[in-house]
Amino acid sequence: MAQTAQLIEMLKKALKAHGFTYADTARTLNLSEASVKRLFSHKSFSLQRLDQVCQMIDIEISDLVKMLNEDASAPISGLSLEQEQEIVADLELLLITVCVLNRWTMDEVVDYFDISEVRCIKHLARLDRLKMIELLPKNRVRLLVSSSFKWLENGPIQRFFLLKLQSDFFSSRFDQNSEQLIVLNGMLAESSFAVFQRKMEHLAREFDELSNDDAALPLQERDGTSVVLAMRPWRYGLFRQFKKKEPGSR
Repeated sequence: MAQTAQLIEMLKKALKAHGFTYADTARTLNLSEASVKRLFSHKSFSLQRLDQVCQMIDIEISDLVKMLNEDASAPISGLSLEQEQEIVADLELLLITVCVLNRWTMDEVVDYFDISEVRCIKHLARLDRLKMIELLPKNRVRLLVSSSFKWLENGPIQRFFLLKLQSDFFSSRFDQNSEQLIVLNGMLAESSFAVFQRKMEHLAREFDELSNDDAALPLQERDGTSVVLAMRPWRYGLFRQFKKKEPGSR
């Protein structure tokens, strides 16, 4: 049943890629557009109807299966809302996830944290089901995420880190050799916002490249490092109380 649902979802992607709509599919199947939407929603295509739609976009069902297999093996660049919610609901699983993304082995996790091998394997198996990793023999891990992997913007995990960790992160004096805090204030035009955002994105890519290069080093030669890059229009903030009130406002 799960494979059937995945096949129908791939058919939906193929229709969009070939420029076909639900209305086109409805005409081919002699159904109403609403009926076609229900077929996709309920994943209830018969083999005959599946073949008809494949013929409409000039592919075979075997091509659809091949596309499904290729899609399954492709590295992922992010998780769904539901998948992020599953991870953030279990703090231990979130910890294992962060370690895996930072190329920790299972032995390193068990040696460093008070987490048993059995519990660690259980969490790794969940990440395997989420397609973030492939759990190999002897509990080795192959990371399946792409170099562009990131959490959902304002998603469950991003919100968790903002709410739970920002006070801890900024409690430092940032006076050590490995620390730095730069606060900038200025007045920028909209075009300058775009320029500076591109520079921030470039810096983020450089950080990822360095992290990937250092992944081969022993764990004791690497330190967990967090970088916060933030930018937003912020005209008054702490000084809002001094802002002149608009005419008619109280």
